[in-house]
Amino acid sequence: MRLTLRWRVALAFGFGLLAVTSVLAFATWNLACGYMMRQREASATRQAEVNVRLVERSLASPGLDELLTGLTTGPDSTILVITPGGLVTAGRPVDPGLLPVGLVRHPPGGGRITVDGQPMLAVVRPVAGNAVYVELFGLEQLDRASRFLSAALIGGTVASALLGAALGSWASKRALRPLAELSSAAGRIAGGDLGARLPVRDDPDLAALAAKFNSTAHALEQRALRDARFASDVSHELRSPLTTMVNAGAVLRRRREHLPGTAGTALELLTSEVDRFARMVVDLLEISRADQTDDPRHEEIALDALVRNVAATRAPVPVELEPAVVLGDRRRLDRVLTNLLDNADRHAGGAVLVSVRRHGGHVRLAVEDEGPGVPEPLREQVFERFARGVMAGSRGDDTGSGLGLALVREHVHRLGGRVWVEDRVPVGARFVVELVLRSSDG
Repeated sequence: MRLTLRWRVALAFGFGLLAVTSVLAFATWNLACGYMMRQREASATRQAEVNVRLVERSLASPGLDELLTGLTTGPDSTILVITPGGLVTAGRPVDPGLLPVGLVRHPPGGGRITVDGQPMLAVVRPVAGNAVYVELFGLEQLDRASRFLSAALIGGTVASALLGAALGSWASKRALRPLAELSSAAGRIAGGDLGARLPVRDDPDLAALAAKFNSTAHALEQRALRDARFASDVSHELRSPLTTMVNAGAVLRRRREHLPGTAGTALELLTSEVDRFARMVVDLLEISRADQTDDPRHEEIALDALVRNVAATRAPVPVELEPAVVLGDRRRLDRVLTNLLDNADRHAGGAVLVSVRRHGGHVRLAVEDEGPGVPEPLREQVFERFARGVMAGSRGDDTGSGLGLALVREHVHRLGGRVWVEDRVPVGARFVVELVLRSSDG
């Protein structure tokens, strides 16, 4: 799975700061530990050389043991004087066999060694009379300081990486905020809200982007309004002659028996087309009004009562209604149900069931028929404008305008809901409108 841009920026900040602080921490640890070790070696070497001169003066005296005891610097230090006649030690007891052979046999020398699991600094110097002076200095405190420093540097490195990731996340969030606003505004425009605009920014780069987007959105809104006004004006201009034509057609249809043969058939075709043209003009007026007006103020509507009233004005159809109140526009809901019932009459021989059922926090209005159904590839296309002929196998004469279901989707969208079509068992189609449930009071 590909990470989002915000996560990639945050990780880049984190790993970048981790790399930089790791290099700095490693350099700091090396410099600090090396400096402390060199200082310790220099101090131990100076002390050992002073002690060697004192041992040379007292090598043959019986008080050498007391002298060496006084020269030890602490419980972790050890002094060994190896002479041809024996071994004299003071301080922490150490087996001479544990010391590196080359270090003891070839003085002067020194270095860091480990004796009995303890880190120690050894300083070896020759003493007059073929003797060897060995002094061991404990390095536990130096090692403890080194470990503390390394832990602090590692903790600081990890903390800086986390801080870098957090800083990258914060910076990317601020940097991507204009893109999020752009995406939101574009989505609103795609959803039909042509009034969506980007806020004006003081940043010169963002101001140019916002101005260009807003000007494009404004031009698109004006074009849509002009198209809607044009459709409205044309529809209004057509209503008067269409009314005359419909009335004349009704008169001629009543005298159908006086026009036998081809003339009668031509009359039927003419009047049916005039009726379809009239319905198309009404639908165009409805669409143009929806495109030019903002969303109305919604009111609480008992959906079950509205369905019952609409069904009572049509041919009898079974209903199954659960009490449900929605927030919406009565005219839009009335038109949605009417268009769905008209669609069932035209393409499926009529609706066989209209239901209102609660579904969680939503309510579903369903219109079912026993027609041939809608093939799955066409279930989105049927809600597009002028989508005529996509209802494969429809029973009606297909005299619709192709705008009824498009109006259904437009109205449902304005009401904050969604609409879809699905199969009905055993046969038929079910058109479902889902709205937000206000309450279950009938």
